[in-house]
Amino acid sequence: MADKQITVTSPLLPKLDDFIPMLQDIWDRKWLTNNGFYHKELEKALADYLGVKYISLFTNGTLPLITALQALKITGEVITTPYSFVATTHSIWWNGLKPVFVDVDEETGNIDPEKIEAAITPHTTAIMPVHVYGTPCNMKRIQEIADIYGLKIIYDAAHAFGVKKDGESVLKAGDMSTLSFHATKVYNTIEGGALVCHDEATKKRIDYLKNFGFADETTVVAPGINSKMDEFRAAYGLLNLKQVDSAIESRKHVAKAYRAGIKDVPGLRCLQDIEGVHHNYSYFPIFINKEYGMSRDELYAKLRENNILGRRYFYPLISTFSAYKGLESANPKNLPVAHKLADQVLCLPMYAGLEDNSVDRIIDIIQKNA
Repeated sequence: MADKQITVTSPLLPKLDDFIPMLQDIWDRKWLTNNGFYHKELEKALADYLGVKYISLFTNGTLPLITALQALKITGEVITTPYSFVATTHSIWWNGLKPVFVDVDEETGNIDPEKIEAAITPHTTAIMPVHVYGTPCNMKRIQEIADIYGLKIIYDAAHAFGVKKDGESVLKAGDMSTLSFHATKVYNTIEGGALVCHDEATKKRIDYLKNFGFADETTVVAPGINSKMDEFRAAYGLLNLKQVDSAIESRKHVAKAYRAGIKDVPGLRCLQDIEGVHHNYSYFPIFINKEYGMSRDELYAKLRENNILGRRYFYPLISTFSAYKGLESANPKNLPVAHKLADQVLCLPMYAGLEDNSVDRIIDIIQKNA
């Protein structure tokens, strides 16, 4: 019998028996989308769970990024990282803005605050950092820089659901933060996302923008887009929220086992828990250097031969894609650390319910090929 396929991420699914009555209720209410009952309930529940005041739901995780830039009326240039999922930079492009890449910190993969100031020009109006793998950015230093130069900060917190620093949600940092509720995330609504802001007036503008710009039946206040979450996914999200804490604990157990299994393997490095941070263990990246017995791509292939589907995440860098490689800031000479991480990284399977024997099998393959 073939080994069960082990993938890099997998959702922990709510029970179907709990979902069916909610589906029937949606059907009976005859309200399928457009700020319905479950949509409102999920916004309230998420705001409470995440410790934020204002949150707006979206149909995916990319549209909150696009809308955040619109809501803050960002113009000109936006400083960001090349070490992220491509949606981060795409959102800048879709707003007719210029992305400016800066290098990252080698220990975390997050944007290096000490590289930001050199990238600021008279056209710079915002910074879009990413909490890579759910590890918080140096939010204090980034805010200091933004305050000096009068810049807005939009955090791409797609990986950072439930993450806290010194007891405070990372979603409270900056001017706005975005979340992804894609099926592979720690918390998911099958497909979805959210935008967190800090005042009622801004939330109202966000909610206009995600509904074509409509303020009422006949008034359009801005050129918005259709990016609303429907009732079915909102209901699913309410069920999933009930089990997210146990999912994070399960992921923590997997991360602990991985760290113990590879800590003495030459040529491998993994991220460690940071004091004062409540992690969500959204991913488990390892970084492979020349001391290891094979290259990153060779280990990636070896795992696949054994039906283990890791992911080179983030590889290649956004700055190497055809749409962006012509930018001056995309020159590899400006981004040595980001290129190094992209060439070394391999995310191991990480999801709630990943069995101990599967983790042991993954570790065994890694150790044998060292």
